[in-house]
Amino acid sequence: MKQNESSSPRPSCLALLPFFVFLAFYLGISVWAGDFYKVPMPVAFLVATMVALFQNRSRKLDEKVELFAKSMGETNIMIMCLIFILSGIFAALAKGMGAVDAAVAVSRALIPDRLILGGTFIVSCLISLAIGTSCGTIAGLTPIAVGLVDQLAINPALLIGCVIGGAMFGDNMSIISDTTIAATRTQGVEMRDKFLSNLRFALPTALVTLACYLCQGGTQGAMAPAQVTWRQVILLVPYVLVLAGALAGMNVMLLLIFGCLVATGIGLGSGAFDLWSGFSLMSEGMSGMCETIIVALLAGGLLGLIRYAGGISFLIQKIEQSIQSPRAAEFGVALLVGFVNLFTANNTVAIVVAGPIAAEISQRFHCQPKRIASILDTASCVIQGIIPYGAQILIASGIAKTAGLKVTALELLVHLRYPQLLALALMLYIAFGTKKTAK
Repeated sequence: MKQNESSSPRPSCLALLPFFVFLAFYLGISVWAGDFYKVPMPVAFLVATMVALFQNRSRKLDEKVELFAKSMGETNIMIMCLIFILSGIFAALAKGMGAVDAAVAVSRALIPDRLILGGTFIVSCLISLAIGTSCGTIAGLTPIAVGLVDQLAINPALLIGCVIGGAMFGDNMSIISDTTIAATRTQGVEMRDKFLSNLRFALPTALVTLACYLCQGGTQGAMAPAQVTWRQVILLVPYVLVLAGALAGMNVMLLLIFGCLVATGIGLGSGAFDLWSGFSLMSEGMSGMCETIIVALLAGGLLGLIRYAGGISFLIQKIEQSIQSPRAAEFGVALLVGFVNLFTANNTVAIVVAGPIAAEISQRFHCQPKRIASILDTASCVIQGIIPYGAQILIASGIAKTAGLKVTALELLVHLRYPQLLALALMLYIAFGTKKTAK
């Protein structure tokens, strides 16, 4: 190549064109179709990649294709994809052995009817923290919440809002969440450090949210208490071990492999599945992460081309003109990932796209990488939790509609508490907690 991709290219505004093509293609067609999930994300990235490859005619196409492939195979991208695969397998095995149902049953047994709002929020937090996906938590808990509406004579939007808020807490905090994986890998930090950094403001926010729900009153109906068995308690062991291992600083690859082995052993021992069914669950878990992996690869390749053409240098140059301190840099990172999330309606994609840029900003202004990872994850989750076209809101409103309840996205947003309070907590965290690293 004439220009080494690792050298600093000349800043170029035109080099950002593929990114704007991606936004225009994805957002434009989605708005036209009235559905933000009509356009597969990998297709939008592929269109943007074609634009990037045919830009800059002074460089040979073969050179740009080679750079694209190298950027796709960058070490952090590959490690991130491996972690996605392992987390998908663990989630599928845990669900197949009945751990999700057991978590719901155990949690439900501990919640008095008079505390149903706060209790539902707590259950959603714990399950999402364990399984690492807000969408999966909402899909699993919303039907239960919908079934409680008539029995407890409660506002459906309020109860479903508790589910969504708790799910967003777990999605932001879980060590097997794809957003956590993307945030930590792009910033080169340990999951334990990011978790503890997040906990400083996410836990107080969750407690304030819980207090709000507890103050909103009880219910008019009543239900028979659920019974918990020792078998259900044992099914929760993989989740507990994975969380404990993460907090102890265990290597994430080793941790997820260990979790998969434990889940497999309990699943086989309890008769939840046999060996062949276990293999099928593993395959399903890997397949479920395919789109996320493809997006990560294409985004990595596209960012490599944009960086090579000077787009990232231009963006950093413009950001530096308005940033003069680590605090301003952190606010800039939050705005950057929030902006991308606003137009993609996918917090993982937003982190994958904004993460490498955030890492460069962090290095230039000597920010703490663990704080940047927390800010990336949290800001994207905030936006994802307050946009009416996000998957979380759409899934919840769709399930409610299927059950015969008229709950609009706007009604759900009105009754959400956690994302809004988390946005405030994040701003305070940046404003009063910014520290520089050693130069």
